Amino acid sequence: MSVNIQLEWTPNPSTLKYVVDRRLLSSGAVNFTHRDDAQKKSPLATKLMDVKGVTAVMVGLNFVTVTKGDEGEWDELNDAVMATLDSHLGANEPVVDEEAVAAARAAVASSSDAGSVEQRIRDILDTEIRPAVAQDGGDITLDRFDGGIVYLHMQGSCAGCPSSTATLKMGIEGRLRELIPEVTEVVSV
Repeated sequence: MSVNIQLEWTPNPSTLKYVVDRRLLSSGAVNFTHRDDAQKKSPLATKLMDVKGVTAVMVGLNFVTVTKGDEGEWDELNDAVMATLDSHLGANEPVVDEEAVAAARAAVASSSDAGSVEQRIRDILDTEIRPAVAQDGGDITLDRFDGGIVYLHMQGSCAGCPSSTATLKMGIEGRLRELIPEVTEVVSV
């Protein structure tokens, strides 16, 4: 089965986004920064993390972002990533273990009740912010809300991006403070 893969640059010079012509996840995004975690949840991410120089992989609805460390060159890394995506997706192999991903999401969701400030923050992230940052190959998830401070995980192209601080402070913090008076600050963890 042929796979159409389009390469897109992201604001983060260490991350590339690969858009594919099929759905990879039922919803959201899953980020992998450790091979052990990838082995438990994603055959595709495991293969991509075996490519020399790849330090992180994020799987989105119809894209994969790959982050490169100090090792390896983009030309070689890109060729290997494209070949891996083509062979894996072309063979119609599973991208993620949906049950393992769903269990991890359920554990996070059950840690806060639906009427809480955390749930309102999650709702805004899911409906407004995450779709916008996904266009650049990134994702943002809530770690916790404590004492007026929102702690967020920056993932994919957002992790380590030179413009992530501006996005965090001017964009996300401003929007959350506007909609949720209890929010006083937003920080990355």
